[in-house]
Amino acid sequence: MAKNGKKVRIFSALEVANICGVVNQTAINWIKNSHLKAFTTPGGQYRIYAEDLLDFLKSRGMRVPDELLEITGNKIKKILIIDDDAELNDMLKNILSKKFENHEIFQAFDGFEAGRLIVEVKPVVILLDIDLPGINGHELCKKIKSDSQLTSPIIVAISGLDEVSEGEKIISEGADAFFPKPIDFEKLSNTLKDLSSVRGV
Repeated sequence: MAKNGKKVRIFSALEVANICGVVNQTAINWIKNSHLKAFTTPGGQYRIYAEDLLDFLKSRGMRVPDELLEITGNKIKKILIIDDDAELNDMLKNILSKKFENHEIFQAFDGFEAGRLIVEVKPVVILLDIDLPGINGHELCKKIKSDSQLTSPIIVAISGLDEVSEGEKIISEGADAFFPKPIDFEKLSNTLKDLSSVRGV
């Protein structure tokens, strides 16, 4: 069975209770008092669609499990900005936070921090400064793209070296796009949206 082309996930009252950390009767009371939308099976059992459970948890300010976010297509996607220029890094975060409201933005200011966050948060998009101190942006790009654990994130490389060869080289190493500094932020945002749409992330 599919709903809007997606597999439908239905929860029992007991499953809802377990997710919320309450007893089964509490979940049933939520349903009876119309706090939680549900339907009844022919056998008289309550069933809740994933989308309705998500709305309920959000309205109550309760933690939403990653599984539920993934099922409903609301999983928070993550963007990682890697640039040692703190001012530019913060500027990119502010701009992308407004343009990509359903994404969580992470920042790395050096290679060590970048390596740790790439593994921990598994971003779907990485903005990579080629000219990082102490680390070769070209090598980092190739490493990211060859790591099967990372599900091949979109990489947009940026550099203060406004050279055609620089952009061509990083793209040949796996980057999806290249932007010289100073960055055209509007064009960058549009490129990220286009790449995300094409890649389905």
